[in-house]
Amino acid sequence: MAAESDSADDSFESSNPTPIGVKLGSTRTVLRYYENEEADLTTVRTLTCLALYEDAITGEEKALFGEQAAAEYPDRVEYMLRSGLPEDDDRAELAGRFFRELLSANGVPSDSAVVYAVPTMENDAGLENLTDVIESSDIGAHTMRAYPESLCGAIPAMGDGVEAVSDVFISVNMGSTNLEACAYRRGDQLIPFSTGSVTGNDVDRRIVANVEEETQGRVHVDLTTAREYKEQHGNVGNFEPFSDVIQQPGGGSHEFTIEDSVVDALDWYLDAAVNEVANEFLPELANDYMKVYQLSLGNDIALTGGMACIPGLPEEFQRRLSAELDRDVNVVVPEEPDLAAAEGARRIAEKLADQ
Repeated sequence: MAAESDSADDSFESSNPTPIGVKLGSTRTVLRYYENEEADLTTVRTLTCLALYEDAITGEEKALFGEQAAAEYPDRVEYMLRSGLPEDDDRAELAGRFFRELLSANGVPSDSAVVYAVPTMENDAGLENLTDVIESSDIGAHTMRAYPESLCGAIPAMGDGVEAVSDVFISVNMGSTNLEACAYRRGDQLIPFSTGSVTGNDVDRRIVANVEEETQGRVHVDLTTAREYKEQHGNVGNFEPFSDVIQQPGGGSHEFTIEDSVVDALDWYLDAAVNEVANEFLPELANDYMKVYQLSLGNDIALTGGMACIPGLPEEFQRRLSAELDRDVNVVVPEEPDLAAAEGARRIAEKLADQ
């Protein structure tokens, strides 16, 4: 996985640590940083997976990560953060190996100020493992700090700097493994809410079932294919049917057309996400912090995460949430929702590096 960047400038002084934003995600990992003061912004984005294999000549254990691992070793590739965190020692070890391989392959600067985004989950062991994976790596020699993912993701949605840290607002993170919502008051996290019952992974599973039903059982797709259908064809309000081809057992191929499978899964997701935010998170916020509730609904709601990348989904979420609350709300989305957490973390790291 090659980073999209210019080569590092040798004149960049080591006394100026490189601010780096890190989002170690369940499906994809993202790093954002400037290699030097003259370089373009570097974005490292890859699947969070690892495949171990034995060198045919030396017998040494070697590793592949990211898209290359998924393509070459689909039978043994490990997605060690499928639940959002490395939950046990084995997954933590794999996650550490993955992160080291990623950093080494991209030459990520060790003299750096690192901020990493942390999901809102009630899993102390998993959070501790995630912290160990990142903080035991070779980066962050200058500074290493963790901030909530929903705050990091909201930062590029709400301004060109870190204005969000000085505001009162609600952030909703639509991730692969969790739906998160939180109110922020000048950087303080209030009523953090997270549910694993409304996720991008659930959409993938529903697409699998829907395809089988739509094709009368003639077609069975795996979760990876379902995710590709969602990411490549998903569109709320302007969906266009598409065709695909599968190989038949015993030879030959079968072409089929998808008309409803993706749309129905996205429709379910929107209804479920609005219900969780409107009827679970917001009542709790209003009960404990009525003034913050009133102020934050009058301000923009930041929508981030991979599901927010689907065309039309943020606008429809805004429409359905407004209808559910019987009041107008306004949703803002960062230019690249799936990169927003790493970008927001990088901006915080930049401020820390300047101190």
